[in-house]
Amino acid sequence: MTHAPIPAAPERPAKRPGAARRPAAGTFRIIRSGLEISIAQTLGGLRRGASDPCFRSAPDQPGQPIWRATRTPDGVGLLRLVSRPAAGEVEATAWGAGAQWLLEGVPGLVGLDDDPSGFEPRPEHTRLVAAWQARPGWRVPRSRAVLEALIPAALEQRVTGLEARRAWRALVMKYGEPAPGPRAEANGLFVPPDPAGWQQIPSWVWLKAGVDEARRRAIICASRVAGRLEETLEQSHEEAARLMRTVPGVGIWTAAEVRQRAHGDPDAFSWGDYHVSRNVSWALTGKILDDAGCAEVIECYRGHRYRVQRLLELDAVSRPRRGPRMTLPTHLPR
Repeated sequence: MTHAPIPAAPERPAKRPGAARRPAAGTFRIIRSGLEISIAQTLGGLRRGASDPCFRSAPDQPGQPIWRATRTPDGVGLLRLVSRPAAGEVEATAWGAGAQWLLEGVPGLVGLDDDPSGFEPRPEHTRLVAAWQARPGWRVPRSRAVLEALIPAALEQRVTGLEARRAWRALVMKYGEPAPGPRAEANGLFVPPDPAGWQQIPSWVWLKAGVDEARRRAIICASRVAGRLEETLEQSHEEAARLMRTVPGVGIWTAAEVRQRAHGDPDAFSWGDYHVSRNVSWALTGKILDDAGCAEVIECYRGHRYRVQRLLELDAVSRPRRGPRMTLPTHLPR
């Protein structure tokens, strides 16, 4: 299935008769691309579990809003997105000091900066072909929030997703701040702490949240150089990965997780993950391979290797598993 290059020139039309009612007092714009966009699929990777205090979504249906509370260079912000796939447009409303910054970034956030041209699943990779054809509205997002992507990724190092999400929720709700915007609809949404706020969390609170010293140290080190991390948005994807990995506790896996979300990197495959290479290689070849083996299989998709990974994840592809669950080791930074 071939996709044409994606234009990224949004318009700001006047309010249309019959448009859905918007919450009052927010800054508003409409992004028109003429393309089918699934904001639920595209932004799903930014959500850290069903109880993420920074993210709220309804079922993936046209007209159902997605809410995202975040911290911007201009201050806190709340973003509400509604997609109309048939019309090829996204309605965005934002509140708070960071509202204008959020609205300016909506095209990248919903994947309009992502260019899948040149990506063509091979016919023999039937699971990938099916996943690609089933999700024409999915694209790689670009949140432009590097530290905000890095901290939950660091929390996920060497623990289960459930443990990491519980820690994220506990820390954000205790040390973040309520999202701006309409109280009735923003109720329960929180903006994560700023870099100084993460550094000021007492050590015993980290322990109570189930965060060990190695992960805590990685988050503190990243918070201390938050400005430099945000500057990686102006670098190439390869240079961004190298710079992030100079932070103690940030390895190849964590850097890839950040690039997938903050930088919109379609090639940021999650190397170093115990499951990803095994699942991807099994889906494409029927064989369960490690990182080295999987790298050979997906070399033909270089430039789009994260695209391969995420499409198969959205298709719920998972290798057969037998025997007891693996005990996660404590070793080098991911």
